[in-house]
Amino acid sequence: MDDARQILERSTVVAVVGLSTNPSKAAHSVPAALQAAGFRIIPVNPNASEVLGEKAYARVDEVPEPIDVVEVFRAPEEAPEIARQAVKVGAKAVWLQLGIQSEEARRIAEGAGLAFVENLCMGVERARFGIIKH
Repeated sequence: MDDARQILERSTVVAVVGLSTNPSKAAHSVPAALQAAGFRIIPVNPNASEVLGEKAYARVDEVPEPIDVVEVFRAPEEAPEIARQAVKVGAKAVWLQLGIQSEEARRIAEGAGLAFVENLCMGVERARFGIIKH
């Protein structure tokens, strides 16, 4: 299966589920750093209308454009449903942030041919590999 570096290298559009409006939280600072590195960030947060200057959506399956990676900043028990939505919209990968693991989400994603990463920080991995999109 694909590794974190390959996913980052071939991805540009990242739908971030649980993107926080609070700049002091990792669920805000990590996507902000990805955005600064040239990734297109699409916030998925039902309690916000806009985050990081981008329109927010309540669910992944409401995003009206192609998604490369669905990055997840939510509790592990929410990951399987998020993975189902990622499959439904034709995303290429599901990435569970550091501290988040779900065997069921892995089965759903990989069973549909999506790449899957769990328990890794997308921001740390992007910096480690020096991936910049602009």
